[in-house]
Amino acid sequence: MKRIVVLASGGGTNFQAIVDAVAAGTLNVDVGLLITDRPDIPVLGRAHAAAVPSQVLDRREHGARLSDAILAAVPAGTELIVLAGFLSILEGAILTHYGNRIINLHPSLLPRHGGAGMYGMRVHQAVLEAGDTESGCTVHFVDAGTDTGPVILQRKLAVAPTDTPATLQARVAVLEHDAIVAGIRNALEHRR
Repeated sequence: MKRIVVLASGGGTNFQAIVDAVAAGTLNVDVGLLITDRPDIPVLGRAHAAAVPSQVLDRREHGARLSDAILAAVPAGTELIVLAGFLSILEGAILTHYGNRIINLHPSLLPRHGGAGMYGMRVHQAVLEAGDTESGCTVHFVDAGTDTGPVILQRKLAVAPTDTPATLQARVAVLEHDAIVAGIRNALEHRR
């Protein structure tokens, strides 16, 4: 069974989707560790409930060395690092060491509405302001850019005329839960 490490920065619904898929037998991986860049966030409770070890590497303490601290914390034998709502940008040696073995979930149809500062509600606001007729989410490999790595898969939905950033975010979140699990499967298959 292949080991993955999940990085998250918030509520952890995508982490929960991964854990649930493992429990249901639809995703055959070992979630070896959850790493967060913030203390006291809900995803830590989800990890505890699922008996997944967790580690907090506070971005305020590590600053520019956060990526190096993450690299040092990832257990040997980890096959894939999964960014599931992780808001810090990885850089440096971790990108080389885990080249084509780090994936990210982004809440838009990249390359639209990606890049620096595009996360959370900002993305959905940008979709609406642009007048896009469809939105969704993207799972992609992480490279040295921000949201620029090769796309693994996308899930799409129509933007409703009545959508607000909050309603669009809620509808895209449903797609994210499927996409992250499928993206892990695809990325691991790509490694064969």
